[in-house]
Amino acid sequence: MFAQAAELLWGLFVLLCHGGTMLSAYNRLNALGFPRRWLKRIGKLMFLWTVLMPPIALAILGPERLTPTGNVPLHQWLFSHSSGPPIGVAIYIVSVVVIGVTQLVPWLLYRPIFGYRRAASKRQIRVLHRSDLSNRPLARTRKCRILAKVPGNQMFDLAIESIELPIAGLPDHLDGYRLAQFSDVHFTGHVDPEMTRRVVELARQWEPSAMVCTGDIIDHADCLPWIETAFGKAAAPDGCYYILGNHDKRISDPEETRERLNALGWIDAGGRCVAANLGGVPSWIIGNEAPWFGRPAAVPQDERFRLLLSHSPDQIAWARKWNCPLMLAGHTHGGQGRLPLLGPLLSPSKYGSRFAGGDFDFPPTTMHVNRGLSGTHLLRLRCRPELSLLTLRHAKA
Repeated sequence: MFAQAAELLWGLFVLLCHGGTMLSAYNRLNALGFPRRWLKRIGKLMFLWTVLMPPIALAILGPERLTPTGNVPLHQWLFSHSSGPPIGVAIYIVSVVVIGVTQLVPWLLYRPIFGYRRAASKRQIRVLHRSDLSNRPLARTRKCRILAKVPGNQMFDLAIESIELPIAGLPDHLDGYRLAQFSDVHFTGHVDPEMTRRVVELARQWEPSAMVCTGDIIDHADCLPWIETAFGKAAAPDGCYYILGNHDKRISDPEETRERLNALGWIDAGGRCVAANLGGVPSWIIGNEAPWFGRPAAVPQDERFRLLLSHSPDQIAWARKWNCPLMLAGHTHGGQGRLPLLGPLLSPSKYGSRFAGGDFDFPPTTMHVNRGLSGTHLLRLRCRPELSLLTLRHAKA
């Protein structure tokens, strides 16, 4: 009885390590700047490998060659040609177990429930449901209408998150500065632009001093005319700034997105440092669109306050290198879904799901990651779209 239980636990442990390793690889694959067609092909192959490899191995080799039996030490069983698995399978088992074990501790450490390296922000959340956002339907396609009705799907439940964000070294005149951020608009044709227009309206009603959008605006060129509808009423005394993201490369000429936003008065910070005046404080608005577009070769290290807009949180090391006190990012969609206690699993980041959403403290940089408004995947489970209303505060020593 004990031996059978041990064999079952071993099999479950290896399966868990196999799935965790492939999930980790998938997250990091989607953080790369590879062409979309290759990412989709590789992703599909990884999914098939994850799902089909265990039952195929079990069918071909049988349970007796995939689980240790008797009193034979594990390492001897693994590399025994007579009773253990073939050498290739043995190497794979050892690899996924090593990867799984070495990644488990940091993965657990960065779960949101533990608060490790999280900024000591204060947050108030107000939720607007579909009927609060618009009197007309927000789902434009049959697919979207069907998925919107899936129990637990929060794709049309907007979280307006009022956040007091502590910033180390914040200039005195910026204590209390109000900054509105939204991200990942994803005009795919499925969700009506009325949702984004309403978000911009809500942001403007809060009367921020500046407004920013951190990328992924257009997925289909047919939706380019939506930009004026959605972004046209944005206004803030110190300016409205934007950068582009990886999905903005899905149309043949991303420069048309920039041209339309520029014509509406939005300021393009992509790949450059824009001189600005935030609350009377000379500042740099820095746009990092890497690895899909560009980022500045260098950031001036003068007395100006440095605000970094980055589509991906993966640029956190770059932000710290150039002494940016504040970094605003998106891209990860909060993980698209969050498990109770464990939080997100999926996240297109080289850090896995560590920076799927929230506020992080990595001196000299404080980073806020917005969960975005929409996406190509029309399911959000325990992961509402987010409008961030940020009030900057001095960090306590």
